[in-house]
Amino acid sequence: MSERIGMKEDKKHRSNNNRNNSSRNNNGGNKSGRNSGSADRIGKDEGRGRDIRDKRYHRGRKKKKKAGIFSTIILVVALAVFCFSAFQLFKILKGYHDGRSEYDKVRKFAVEEKKSAGEDQFSVNFDELMQMNPDTIGWIRFHPEPSQISYPIVKGKDNSEYLKKTFSANENTLGAIFLNVDNNADFMDKNTIIYGHRMKDGSMFRHLQDYEEKSFWESNPYFYIYTPDGREITYHIYSAGQVEDTSDTYLTSFESDEACQSFLNMTKEVSLYDTGVELNAQSTIVTLSTCTSASDNHRFVVRGVKEKEVNLKEQ
Repeated sequence: MSERIGMKEDKKHRSNNNRNNSSRNNNGGNKSGRNSGSADRIGKDEGRGRDIRDKRYHRGRKKKKKAGIFSTIILVVALAVFCFSAFQLFKILKGYHDGRSEYDKVRKFAVEEKKSAGEDQFSVNFDELMQMNPDTIGWIRFHPEPSQISYPIVKGKDNSEYLKKTFSANENTLGAIFLNVDNNADFMDKNTIIYGHRMKDGSMFRHLQDYEEKSFWESNPYFYIYTPDGREITYHIYSAGQVEDTSDTYLTSFESDEACQSFLNMTKEVSLYDTGVELNAQSTIVTLSTCTSASDNHRFVVRGVKEKEVNLKEQ
């Protein structure tokens, strides 16, 4: 009897133990499942995070690469522009240097300046100039200032020939000082026109614009022209100012004394200041014309009336 009771109690005890173990196993399994699901979600989240970071990284690299290419292009273009500008500047400066050197040599070979009895004497070897350029028709000189204007005068086949051709026939932006093709080479016309460039380095006719100031004219009221036949012609400057390149300034002959006088009056009226120099219908003048910085269709002109003429060969 007691044995059966003991057996029943053992069975009950084992049954309870089995239920407890089963319950623990079920609880452990549930926990394990929950942990496994959480790990999967975490892994997926981490994977998505890595993908996002990778995409952002690659996008950043692409942007940096594009920015680098763009910067390189800008640098190359800027360098090309700089090199081109430097080359153009070199050409301009070299042109100035070559032109000045050429005219310095011309003066050295063909011009003699000396003092005699306290006076400056200026002579031109036109034989030498004619050998250098048969188009030579004279020499223009300002004294005492601006000393830079001292050049041979040529006459070409038209008014374009010497725009970019120097006295020695070299291609150069300085060109030459040249006579209007419609004028006679003896400087006997009522209005003789002589052209020259206004160079930024101060050469050719650049210093004509110094006559914008009356004070400069007061110190330098004359210029001189020398001719192959030995004449020295003195011109008294009476007008300086800006004109349009299509104006009556460039007339060279007149039908009557009245027309000539009207022209001379006009040339005085357009002057920047009154010089008080008198003219009449028998006057012969020289108009020196150069470009301006104002516009392409305006010119700055300085006009002188013949005041005296001497033949140096007879002295």
